[in-house]
Amino acid sequence: MSDVKLRCLGCGSTYGSDEVIYSCPKCGGLLEVSYEIPEISLKELSGALGVWRYRSFLPIRSKVPVTLDEGGTPLYSCPKLAKWARVKALYIKYEGANPTGSFKDRGMTLGVTKAVELGSKAVACASTGNTSASLSAYAARAGLVCYVILPAGKVAMGKLAQALMHGAKVISVKGNFDEALNLVMGLSIKMGIYLLNSINPWRLEGQKTLAFEVVEQLGRVPEFLSVPMGNCGNISAIWKGFKEFKESGISEELPRMYGVQAAGASPVVKMLRDGSEKLTPVVQPETLATAIRIGNPVNWPKAVDAIRSSNGLFDTVTDEEIISAQRLIACLEGIGVEPASAAAVAGVKKAAENGKMSADSEVVCVCTGHLLKDPEEVISVCGRPVEIPADLNRISEIVGDQK
Repeated sequence: MSDVKLRCLGCGSTYGSDEVIYSCPKCGGLLEVSYEIPEISLKELSGALGVWRYRSFLPIRSKVPVTLDEGGTPLYSCPKLAKWARVKALYIKYEGANPTGSFKDRGMTLGVTKAVELGSKAVACASTGNTSASLSAYAARAGLVCYVILPAGKVAMGKLAQALMHGAKVISVKGNFDEALNLVMGLSIKMGIYLLNSINPWRLEGQKTLAFEVVEQLGRVPEFLSVPMGNCGNISAIWKGFKEFKESGISEELPRMYGVQAAGASPVVKMLRDGSEKLTPVVQPETLATAIRIGNPVNWPKAVDAIRSSNGLFDTVTDEEIISAQRLIACLEGIGVEPASAAAVAGVKKAAENGKMSADSEVVCVCTGHLLKDPEEVISVCGRPVEIPADLNRISEIVGDQK
């Protein structure tokens, strides 16, 4: 792939693909990987469904990527959820089926491959959990040292356990995610450690492959694509993927992007509602959906562009709405997702009730992580199992009461 550059979305300046920068040195704007989109057909793609099937759209020189066979996740048709949400068709793109249980693996295979390509020996991230779990696994795969900075007491145990088991050097700081991100960005500059939060544009190149898979699995572009928003990299990456497939000639349509935030951590939605051009951070974001408990998302300009450019939707959902959707996804369709994932589905019901989605709408919900990412939340909302003596009569009474 030729003429690959990093382009500033603010001032338009371009930089070489081998420069280790995360924002524009001239204006501080966000960077995007820019390259000539190939003219290609689906028949010319090779390999099983997954991130590296789309190598023609991935601006990496390395012929041997750092991979755990990520991507290729199921697209489930969910008719019972569609009826509950009052739309014609609802699908779940289940990213919990990725190697470490979340969508982050799509970005990490690209990001860590790029780190190796650049000769980095160590990588780092700040995280609410999923990023640390994913980076630690891919760093281990590549033989790199991994540093993780977490907000103390704010990360679900399932995710923390992954980072620890994969050998990351985990540091908890007394602060929120936004403070942790500022620290790790400073650390990466001071110590020459490669940063792999979503401000790194190479990571988002992997995450855009979700759009490619949806088009192939569904056989068309969906009307709506609903995504939970935390640091806001995923919605913008997926939008970029849909645009690239259209530019390549593979598809002819674009979806309307729907960004959903938790009510207690919703600076982007508030900005859009106010019609503002400037984000006002939430100083103390609060939601049980830990993966999207972010008050100052670095990729907000990209997310806003994705929503506005696609004539999309945006809204918030409460923790109560998230829990209700999470339980129904599991009980009606048999799919276990973490709370942040359920926000995408809860948002569909809300949009339908508010008349923003019609009864004839077709929507794909991106469910970003596995249920077991946050087991404490499950116990807190579902309760613990009933404990009784080992007695058949007592068990029979309980079973009889359930009929």
